[in-house]
Amino acid sequence: MPTRSLLKSLSFALLASSGLCALNAADGVARTVSHLLDEQSPYLRQHADNLVDWYPWGNKAFQRARAENKPIFLSIGYSTCHWCHVMERESFMDPATAKILNTHYISIKIDREERPDIDRVYMNFVQTTTGSGGWPMSVWLTPELKPFFGGTYFPPEGSYGRPGFKDLLSRIADSWKQDSAEITQSASGIVEQLKSISRSGDRASSIPTAEALVAGAEHFDQRFDTRYGGFGRAPKFPRPSSLNFLHRTAVREGKDSETGKAILNMTSKTLHSMADGGMYDHLGGGFHRYSVDQFWHVPHFEKMLYDQAQLVIAYLEAYQLTRDKAFADVARDVLQYVSRDMTAPGGGFYSAEDADSLFEADKPEHGEGVFYIWEKAEIDALLGHDGALFNFVYGVEPRGNAPSDPHKAFTQKNILIKRHSVAEAAQHFELSESVAADKLSAARERLLEARAERPRPNLDDKILTSWNGLMISAYARAYTVLGDPDYLIAATEAARFLQKNLTRPETQTLLRSFREKPSEIDAFAADYTFLIQGLLDLYGAGFESEWLQWAEALQRKQDALFWDNANGSYFASLADDDSVIVRMKESYDGAIPSENSVAALNLLRLSAMLNHERWHVQAQQILQNFSSALTQSPGTVPQMLVALDFALQKPQQIVIAGTPHARDTRALIKIVNGDFRPHSVVLFADGKTGQAYLAKRAEAYGAMVPRDGKATAYICEDFVCELPTNDPKQVEALLK
Repeated sequence: MPTRSLLKSLSFALLASSGLCALNAADGVARTVSHLLDEQSPYLRQHADNLVDWYPWGNKAFQRARAENKPIFLSIGYSTCHWCHVMERESFMDPATAKILNTHYISIKIDREERPDIDRVYMNFVQTTTGSGGWPMSVWLTPELKPFFGGTYFPPEGSYGRPGFKDLLSRIADSWKQDSAEITQSASGIVEQLKSISRSGDRASSIPTAEALVAGAEHFDQRFDTRYGGFGRAPKFPRPSSLNFLHRTAVREGKDSETGKAILNMTSKTLHSMADGGMYDHLGGGFHRYSVDQFWHVPHFEKMLYDQAQLVIAYLEAYQLTRDKAFADVARDVLQYVSRDMTAPGGGFYSAEDADSLFEADKPEHGEGVFYIWEKAEIDALLGHDGALFNFVYGVEPRGNAPSDPHKAFTQKNILIKRHSVAEAAQHFELSESVAADKLSAARERLLEARAERPRPNLDDKILTSWNGLMISAYARAYTVLGDPDYLIAATEAARFLQKNLTRPETQTLLRSFREKPSEIDAFAADYTFLIQGLLDLYGAGFESEWLQWAEALQRKQDALFWDNANGSYFASLADDDSVIVRMKESYDGAIPSENSVAALNLLRLSAMLNHERWHVQAQQILQNFSSALTQSPGTVPQMLVALDFALQKPQQIVIAGTPHARDTRALIKIVNGDFRPHSVVLFADGKTGQAYLAKRAEAYGAMVPRDGKATAYICEDFVCELPTNDPKQVEALLK
């Protein structure tokens, strides 16, 4: 059969995914010692004992593929991905499947969290050719690394007219033998199309107007689920960048205006629904990845660091805007979870906890969510008379409470979800609210202790620079809003960990990851971008000038390594890696916002703080490059809308001149941090080295000193300042 006909006949196989993480010898085939044993990635190590002869991404695999003229089977996933585990059990530990792969392919495993640059290239291919993507991702490549076929999860056997994974492998292998030249030619054309897609469009002559912000707000308003919160239908993802944008829109419109109230209703409803739902861990704190249903009830149970970091900030902003104490409580609980379960010795933050765990220790059987779900009888036995109160509040039912269970994973099991408030429970059981609250708190503690006896989900203990940058932001922002000094300590220790362990001393460039030791993988644009953001927030929390100075130095490194001098905006990866066939530029703000979206805001903040006009121009170039997305599909770029919102305002500089930690200084800082001020930058004139550093960037900072021996506020707009004042009431009035 001609190659194109065969691949066309297989195209329906790309729809075979029934679930995604959104994304030895084998029957006589000789195997050497696993090539993955020395890898740092927990995901790659998980696959070291597979029957498939996996290689890590690198020249050893590429050279063998070229020498033997074999196609490459590329499998991309991550260690806490449920469907990655499913495909491993079904296919990569199956002798018949492994024999096909070991005979006809060179098989490569990639941890998408270690190599997001490679993941993006082939995910772009899969999404373009199939209309969807996710993990595990399965891509067939030529020996020159050009993709010609791809999909996500494939079941081992065919069903409903769809081929199984073994059949697909065999048919593609036959096609390669029949006409590898035609496949290679077709793949070359695909690569050119990917390069075309990755290029920025024609740069607009100016940045978009405020109409793009209005269109963005309308986009989310039209998709808002008025009953359950969130945007769109199932599955529902948190996507904090959309909440970030809406919070700024509420400020822009006036939070007490009719429009502002409507917008805050959307974000508040969504945040309350997520925190009450099964996506939230009501015993141990922290959010699971996403909800498979529209009710926020049944989650995919993995916990990702980047979700915790971004959601903390969303809840803190909502608290500042509404003064709803429940939002502050959720932020505290998430941070407590991260401190307890996700923090490494020395201060770095681990990446994730698995969705799956063992039913019993020392037995191989395991399943998704096992660690988190309960039978009613278990709860009743542990809580005694208080079980009825707990079950009433958290929706526990004798036959289980999952609204849907297609894989029969939750039979007679309960996913805790807050069905009733403390007030409703108190009334129902004829208790005072304080007594009901105390009983529920004690019940949660008792269940948490019992749960700790279960086998824990696997921990992905690699430390990623970019995700740590996000978490530094969360702790720093929590300190500014909630004032707990432990939060500032956590953010500072994490920054020092990255400084010590993930910075090349000879070049002061960053590394991507750390596990037991620093990796050899150079950092990507996102690592610089998210760490710079974290350092700016850390400076704004404790006003230690070293963090602002490091942020400035890293911004210069990012510009040198990733900026596109010809067209503007940032490439995602370095220029000198030949194994990356397309150097991508990203703008889509998904579960994690794009580096260009966050970088645009970083540049604007740095320009406003350090009077650096070039960075303001670069931010505008990014917004001009992605103008079509901002104006035509604003729902795809909510974090870039945040940057546009900042760019359309004259930035406000708030400078506090005083003695660090003095009572009058703290009083002024408390006023400044009391409200959500997304268009302001806050700096501190300490009369020492920190102020000298600022004065070298903008001369005006040098003259900002305390008046009459008291801490003094200088409130400026684009470096034009009001008369300084040390009267707290006048400061508050000027800020309003």
